[in-house]
Amino acid sequence: MLPETHIIHDYETIWISDVHLGSKGAKAVELLHFLSITDSKKLYLVGDIIDCWRLRKRWYWPQEHNDVMQKIMEKSRAGTEVIYIPGNHDDLIRQFVEHKFGEIKIVMDDIHITKNGKKIWVMHGDLFDSVIQHVRWLAFIGDGLYTILLGVNGVLNAIRRLFRLEYWSLSKFLKHKVKQAVSFLSAFETGLMNETRKRGCDGVVCGHIHRAEMKLIDGLIYANDGDWVESKTALTEAKDGSFSLINYDELTKKT
Repeated sequence: MLPETHIIHDYETIWISDVHLGSKGAKAVELLHFLSITDSKKLYLVGDIIDCWRLRKRWYWPQEHNDVMQKIMEKSRAGTEVIYIPGNHDDLIRQFVEHKFGEIKIVMDDIHITKNGKKIWVMHGDLFDSVIQHVRWLAFIGDGLYTILLGVNGVLNAIRRLFRLEYWSLSKFLKHKVKQAVSFLSAFETGLMNETRKRGCDGVVCGHIHRAEMKLIDGLIYANDGDWVESKTALTEAKDGSFSLINYDELTKKT
């Protein structure tokens, strides 16, 4: 059971992505709790919030997934500026770019100015994924294999819990160890940072690859907010403009 909800973490900005509502892998209960104990002036939804690919194959939309969307809309009505940047899994929403859903603004990308004056480009990241752009059918196959890996991972971690071992991600292990995956990540980051520099920005915030990370690349900020399928992470901007990656499990241990 999740603890009682009350706001105890206040930020200038929060970025979340790759929630994949509509899929069985989505950690909707935990995300709902995170949204309930945090507040911010601005909330970015950085793509793949709804998994339209999965919903096309089989409808899956339990109450907790609906609760997450209701909580986001509740925040927008209460004064939080909510900006939705659709990704490849919720690409159907791209037809509504430059429109609003209630108080939620839908855009392809955005320029965010931090409290300390940094110019940050915010986008999902699939436009710099060569597989998504040029071999779309392979991306669908990869999505299916990822779903299978999540199922296998569930069984492995059920066994690990019996021995009181911490959560371990098979899919992350493979992503980090397989040579082709490492090469892909390098190309993804290089393309993204080249475009960030062309746009005259001080950094970029993205999602897409389900790998939470924050670092400097040639003097520019690279920040990936991770996902809510395995990592349960968000990127935050404090009141002084500084960035932090927040892990839900670590955050709730402290509260």
